[in-house]
Amino acid sequence: MMVSALIERELTGAAFPVRNGVFIAVVGPSGAGKDTIMDYAREKLRDEGGVEFVRRVITRPSDASSEDHDTLADAAFEEAESHGAFALSWTAHGLKYGLPASVDKTIANGRVAIANLSRGALPALRERYATVAIVEITARHEVLAERLAARGRESRGEVLARLARTAPVERGADVITIDNSGAREDAGEQFITVVRKAIAHADTVAPFSQ
Repeated sequence: MMVSALIERELTGAAFPVRNGVFIAVVGPSGAGKDTIMDYAREKLRDEGGVEFVRRVITRPSDASSEDHDTLADAAFEEAESHGAFALSWTAHGLKYGLPASVDKTIANGRVAIANLSRGALPALRERYATVAIVEITARHEVLAERLAARGRESRGEVLARLARTAPVERGADVITIDNSGAREDAGEQFITVVRKAIAHADTVAPFSQ
């Protein structure tokens, strides 16, 4: 996982870690419903000021079954990365992911940025932004298995192997866990509560916790 060197150079000595706003990183296993909860919150908060749902760049074609994202081929992604296009970038499951460099400005301007992140990107995220909230979306094991099987992308054995590899996020003061085993509205409203709390704290540099 790499952090854009050019953006790092531009801000070194002046703004690292970037302060004023709050970055909410959404993490969790496949099947937990991260995109579902984020879509729910995006709709409910569409008229709420100070919140940006970050559009990721991924080396994977966009389709109706996945999140709405910008797509780059591997070579184009690496070129963009070398020119400072990303605030954060990382690799996971054979794909490259990037958050646009504009996220730094969003946080510096005292706003809340929300994005789906890999657990492996969290250390760099915490170094880059002063105030971070990690929202772990989870679900019961049987619910995850049912949702993954319903996608039809993997065999039952592959689903079970994926679940066996899943590890929880390391606990910390900035980690908030939301169980999405039931109705999406229940977990969605819990997530919205976190977002609104982040908005209220966006002008502080105190650690974000429950």
